[in-house]
Amino acid sequence: MLMSAVPPALKIGLQLYSLRNEISADLEGSLQKIAAIGYGKLEAAGYANGRFYGMDPRDFRAMVENYGMQLTASHLTFGENETQQVIEAHKAAGVKYLVWPWIGKEDRESIVALENLAVKFNRLGSLCNENGLFFGYHNHDFEFIPVEGRLPYDILLENTDPALVFMEIDLYWITYAGKDPLAYFGKHPGRFRLWHVKDMMAGEEREMTEVGSGIIDYNALFTYSELAGMEEFFVEQDVIRGDAFESVRKSHDYLESILK
Repeated sequence: MLMSAVPPALKIGLQLYSLRNEISADLEGSLQKIAAIGYGKLEAAGYANGRFYGMDPRDFRAMVENYGMQLTASHLTFGENETQQVIEAHKAAGVKYLVWPWIGKEDRESIVALENLAVKFNRLGSLCNENGLFFGYHNHDFEFIPVEGRLPYDILLENTDPALVFMEIDLYWITYAGKDPLAYFGKHPGRFRLWHVKDMMAGEEREMTEVGSGIIDYNALFTYSELAGMEEFFVEQDVIRGDAFESVRKSHDYLESILK
């Protein structure tokens, strides 16, 4: 059994991108099945133009909460002229964490571009904080490919204000890139408020798999949750083979078994 610093009341979360096809076909039916599995927290991947999955933020929140879950985080990109609408919509939906999920090549092709991006993130983080929200950035693997001799992830960590910008660390992608998340927890304690929890198959392709079915040692990683500053975590599986609901059930059940 895992001895960890994870609060016992912390609910297992799900990034809804994992079930994007199922949600597109039947939003409410999918939420009902997610709740039945036992997930308690959700991270959206369907915000656009002031709405979540095409719904008014309050209506979507009510639908989620009707099944005993909470929408606490959201992946989105937006123009700075949209910031006030974004903030108001996310507050109405009950979201606490706004996460920038991706950066294009133009934002990571030079150190100067990355430093400018960090300035932008600080600015957005400040606006979020003024409204009782938190702003963060989610990594893939390209942040660990050197640019002018430095790692983009390091540049972002060093040039964003810890009080304004947190990191949602994707534990699959940082492992895929050959980097040690524990080293980052030690060097930047408290910066990693959110985690993406997904597993990796053994072998050259390093494909995604259900949590507990691969080679990433989550028993060890969760013992560092307090050092990392982790407040919530979300199962995510970008690519699922077979039944998607059964896949996210396997991940949930494994995590439930080790976090008791």
